[in-house]
Amino acid sequence: MDSIPEGFAPASFSSGFLNVAGPYYTRKDDDHIAVGIRITEGHLNGIEVAHGGVLTTLADVALSYQLFVSEKPRLPIATINLNTNFLTGAKLGDWVVAHAHIDRKGKRTAYCHGEIFADERLLMTMTGVFALLRK
Repeated sequence: MDSIPEGFAPASFSSGFLNVAGPYYTRKDDDHIAVGIRITEGHLNGIEVAHGGVLTTLADVALSYQLFVSEKPRLPIATINLNTNFLTGAKLGDWVVAHAHIDRKGKRTAYCHGEIFADERLLMTMTGVFALLRK
């Protein structure tokens, strides 16, 4: 249950909240960076599935991280809007992976979409609008 799938490494991003919400892992795929998390007891709600906030945080992290790494120097990002569609729950021990894709990126705003899976089970879809805090 504690094993991390091959190809994933501890995430290089960190903050007080993300340290509590995670730990997160990343993997470079062909056209994006996948973000993964193992569902632990601390992620569960009263009906024994991952709390919606856990998956929503993962959605926000994956979408914004995809933008963050899309340029060098790295882009500071702020979420303007995040829409999520919960399709089914993640269970204790599930390895959950978010895939994020950039739809459009301008000078000050970017649009992304993505999906979250546990194995082949689609748990959530998401879209987001982000402010690019360029200097």
